[in-house]
Amino acid sequence: METTPVITKAIGALKQGKLIAYPTEAVYGLGCDPFNESAVQALLNLKQRAVSKGVILIAASIEQLTPYLAPISELRMQAVCNTWPGPVTWIFPATHQVPPWISGKHHTVAVRVTAHPIARALCAAFGQPLLSTSANLAGHPPARDTQTLRQLFTEADLLMIDGETGGLDRPTPIYDAVTAEIIRA
Repeated sequence: METTPVITKAIGALKQGKLIAYPTEAVYGLGCDPFNESAVQALLNLKQRAVSKGVILIAASIEQLTPYLAPISELRMQAVCNTWPGPVTWIFPATHQVPPWISGKHHTVAVRVTAHPIARALCAAFGQPLLSTSANLAGHPPARDTQTLRQLFTEADLLMIDGETGGLDRPTPIYDAVTAEIIRA
């Protein structure tokens, strides 16, 4: 994947513990370095979201996620991999490498190998997963464009990346990787 000046600037911001906003498959996402606890806390504060809920990690490849996913059956793993890259989020049992500010009150981690070209390029250039959550205040509709983002987060120190969302009407569905149960349709 080609790294553009915008992607390079975003990676610099992430490495400095800053927050970014970028298009995803359905809505704009807010993201940060998931292993920088203060960046994650700043993002949760911005959204007014409780840490106990947990957050999603997005990645450019399954290899970026492997250290954080406890093993599941080969059959279930194949079913997951058949949906990636793509707009499907899966809940996996988490390894000990997943900090509580990512998993929240759960022993699981929500993950997606994104197919959105900008989100995927960000993850590839960053070399690891990104924390990703919808760009909105908790309980409110997510932003689908940068104009809405600017209105929502006028005072935020937030690097906004322009681009088109992937066209989905709703945020990505979420499934349990072990049971295939639908968590969010």
